[in-house]
Amino acid sequence: QVQLVESGGALVQAGGSLRLSCAASGLTFSRYAMGWFRQAPGKEREFVAVIRWSGGPTDYADSVKGRFAISRDNTKNTVYLQMNRLKAEDTAVYYCAARILMSDEYLYWGQGTQVTVSS
Repeated sequence: QVQLVESGGALVQAGGSLRLSCAASGLTFSRYAMGWFRQAPGKEREFVAVIRWSGGPTDYADSVKGRFAISRDNTKNTVYLQMNRLKAEDTAVYYCAARILMSDEYLYWGQGTQVTVSS
C-alpha cells in the first residue's frame, strides 16, 4: 500500500520560510518523479514543482521560481519543498504526488498540509 504523508505546513508571516516534507512508503521511491501541487480556497489544484530523480532535473511553476526549491533524499524516501520569501498568495493546501519517471500521470497523492501566509 502506497502512502505519501506531508508535513511541515504552518502559519507564517509574509516574507518568511517553511520547509515541507513528504515521506513515501510502499513504493520503490527512486523510480518515481515526485511533485508538489497546491490548492487554494476556491481555486483549482495547480502544479508547483517536480523533481525527477535525486539531483536530477527540476521544474517549477513561474509563480514560485527563485523562491521555492524542491529536493529529495532517496535514502529516506522523502521529498522536500523549501519555500522562501512566502507571499499571501502562497496560502494553500500543499500536496505531494508520485509518478513513474517517464509517465505524465501522477498515480499517488498525499492528504495535504496547510500553509497559511499572513500579510
